[in-house]
Amino acid sequence: VGATISALIAVELAIRGHLTPGGGFAAGVAGGTAIGLVAITASSTWMEAIYKRWRAAMWEKLSVVAFIGVAVMALAGWELPRGELGDLFSGGWIPILNILVAIKVALGSWAAVLIFIRYRGLL
Repeated sequence: VGATISALIAVELAIRGHLTPGGGFAAGVAGGTAIGLVAITASSTWMEAIYKRWRAAMWEKLSVVAFIGVAVMALAGWELPRGELGDLFSGGWIPILNILVAIKVALGSWAAVLIFIRYRGLL
């Protein structure tokens, strides 16, 4: 239940981060918390198998490349249609950038949790 609530909060923060306090990093931390809560209760081999099957490391790297691509488009002057102030679609590129940062942070924290679980007690 806690992981589901945390995942829903992550999605909400990523999408509405330009309207409310929060944004990509906060959404990624909430998503990483959801993954961490599942990791503590599930078996480590199952979590690693899911990580490899979904190619999470590749998606993490692709989110960085996509972020750089979107940032270059924004800096080049390409704009998305702007909505009314306070609307969900009023942020231009910012919601897309928030989502990409959230993916990067959540998947990065998943990798960190897997490393902590794999090497526990060896430090």
